[in-house]
Amino acid sequence: MKIRELMTTDVRTVTPNATVKDAAQIMHNVNVGSVPVVENNRLVGIITDRDIVLRTVAKGQDPNTKVCDIMSRDVKTITPDTEVHEAAEIMAQKQIRRLPVVDNGNLVGIVSIGDLAVEGKYEDEAGEALHDISKNTLS
Repeated sequence: MKIRELMTTDVRTVTPNATVKDAAQIMHNVNVGSVPVVENNRLVGIITDRDIVLRTVAKGQDPNTKVCDIMSRDVKTITPDTEVHEAAEIMAQKQIRRLPVVDNGNLVGIVSIGDLAVEGKYEDEAGEALHDISKNTLS
């Protein structure tokens, strides 16, 4: 099965010049833990709830700090034609729970480890990926 069959296509995004507060508000409103950062529909980074906590709140920075100042820039991505098991392997190896999906550099969706788990036949891959992510995070 291809990622295009599981990915979320209605993805909320922020621009690099948006504030951390804007990104946090989106996360709160749509109940997600990350927001892709796009400029002219091109993925340029991702900001996570963890980024906000560790790079802004813990350092006492202003919530009006720009997203570009704390976002992760080296974002692992996949294409809509990536096989689901390959996405799960990438998540496990890179210890990430979400993968932006791009087509010719343009953001077209996002897939989470939860998306893999919901699809019954990929529950094992999702479980293994989550196990690997959690094992390395807790060590």
